[in-house]
Amino acid sequence: MENFTKLEFEAFDITGKNYLSWILEIEIHLAAHGLGDTIKKENRESESNRAKAMIFLCRHLHEGLKTKHLTVKDPLELWKNLKDRYNHQKIVILLKARNDWMHLRLQDFKTVSEYNSALFKISSQLKLCRENTTNADILEKTYSTFHASNVLLQQQYREKDFTKYLDLIFYLLVAEQNNKILMKNRESRPPGSNPFPEVNAATYSFGRGRGRGRGHGQGNQVRNNYPCKQEKLNYNPKLMKKDEKVEKDKRGQKNVENICYRCSMKGHWPRTCRTPKHLADLYKAS
Repeated sequence: MENFTKLEFEAFDITGKNYLSWILEIEIHLAAHGLGDTIKKENRESESNRAKAMIFLCRHLHEGLKTKHLTVKDPLELWKNLKDRYNHQKIVILLKARNDWMHLRLQDFKTVSEYNSALFKISSQLKLCRENTTNADILEKTYSTFHASNVLLQQQYREKDFTKYLDLIFYLLVAEQNNKILMKNRESRPPGSNPFPEVNAATYSFGRGRGRGRGHGQGNQVRNNYPCKQEKLNYNPKLMKKDEKVEKDKRGQKNVENICYRCSMKGHWPRTCRTPKHLADLYKAS
């Protein structure tokens, strides 16, 4: 019984809102520890078992209820006192669950999962009040609350003759997921619209020209030389001047390395060559 030193489920609230779920948990845990008969009428349990059951009950009670029943030593007596005070909660919960079940409709929920969660919550409350709902009841509730635009789909599901509600939910979840995929495809490109043209094809047709006239055959060159937005953002005047200076030095170095074909000397062009004609003729003859 060392496990009784900690709470194994939610303690009983003094307002009685969790009375039905609390008594169910108490019955299950006491039965698991061999103390289930301690809260039954005319039981012949030993004083030791009654004390263990009483400790377990008190540990799962609100502090106000512990104080009120401080002098009670018999778990059966405490069980009866709580039942006399809070048993009316069963009627309150039952009336609310019946009302929720009556107004439950599949068409009022955005997703099948939300409807499924609400359905099982109401069914659990009805079971706690000893009023069970069968698979046939749940199936009929789902069929009869389809949206008006899904009448054909509802008839198709009826023809499948499901015997378990879980089988119907499986088909509904799959159909819902397929609808989401279709809607995403439709939003990405509306029906009847053409796909966007390829970027490479558009660039090729823009830059290609005909003939050698003015404005022809140079479109691609003008497009490629025009600074793009990223180049404008990275523009730096100091770096541009430095690059121009390096480019000029390269061009000057190339000019110095040019060889004159009249005299085979370096550093000048043939049209500026001052080598005497007879020496140039000897070079050509050699």
